Amino acid sequence: MGVHNFMKREKVYKALAAALLIVVLTGMLSTAAFASGNVADAVENTWTAAKEQIKTVVNNVVFPALDMILAVLFFVKVGSAYFEYRKHGQFEFTAPAILFACLIFTVTAPLYIWDII
Repeated sequence: MGVHNFMKREKVYKALAAALLIVVLTGMLSTAAFASGNVADAVENTWTAAKEQIKTVVNNVVFPALDMILAVLFFVKVGSAYFEYRKHGQFEFTAPAILFACLIFTVTAPLYIWDII
């Protein structure tokens, strides 16, 4: 009975030591961030400074990547819909139509998206 209680106490002590270590390390390694002044102006100034870089990256990287992914998905879905048509005699056009609409949206988005934002 004595050895068993000792093992329980040892586990409890280890758990308390670990919790205390976490609390102490959290207190030592964390820093407080205080906002003084107008935060909205800081965010707006940051957006104004980085707007052209963000637009360039989105127009040259993000939209072409989305276009490529949607084009591949569209052609795969059209192919699978064609094989389903040959197998069952009924063409399911909902998924290809949705993918085509999304593809048209992402292809034309750079023309108008920055006027909205």
